[in-house]
Amino acid sequence: MERKPPRRTRERILELALRLFNDFGEPNVNTTLIAEEMNISPGNLYYHFKNKEDIINSIFQQFEREADRLLAVPGDRRPNVEDAWLFLHLLFELIWKYRFFYRDLNNLLLNNRTFELRFKTLLGQKIRMARWLTEGLAQQGELKGTRAELEALATNMVVVATYWLSYEYVLNPRRFSEPEVVGAALARGCYQVMALTAPYLVGNGRVLFEKLAAEYLKK
Repeated sequence: MERKPPRRTRERILELALRLFNDFGEPNVNTTLIAEEMNISPGNLYYHFKNKEDIINSIFQQFEREADRLLAVPGDRRPNVEDAWLFLHLLFELIWKYRFFYRDLNNLLLNNRTFELRFKTLLGQKIRMARWLTEGLAQQGELKGTRAELEALATNMVVVATYWLSYEYVLNPRRFSEPEVVGAALARGCYQVMALTAPYLVGNGRVLFEKLAAEYLKK
């Protein structure tokens, strides 16, 4: 079997830093701790990254690349309710992978101008995707609402998705790293966001939502 090439030090630093930020919170992790956990000298770390902000921005670049693929609005078809449900599951999995950006959001916005600008761009992408979902369902007669209502619905979906893990963390902070707790929290997030569309769904869209919701509520 062909052996994989060893990961470069830079990649290992980013992987470790992401884990530490996720586990302990970005404000509680500094470059000294990262270097100690990597078993390298601070000088070696600074050879790859100028400071902690540089590490954070590099991790966010990874996040952006994955988010760009997920949030690319398809131009060749219209969505259905199953598309929305699947998209939300994938989105919440991505948010969990990079959860410190969301949990430590206010601190990062205050101290990192680059992050501030790029996170605003990310929110814009999320809203465009939410509009594609709601407007596409409306065009197929599966969702009814005024333009203002659909715009508010798209925004509310993004707001709930963005802050859902913070809400879940407050409810169960001491067990929030346990896989079964995390899985249930992500599933509830998907349901809560989709439930925002329920008052507007009609016809096949409403039927499919009720079917998917019933399967979720059995869990």
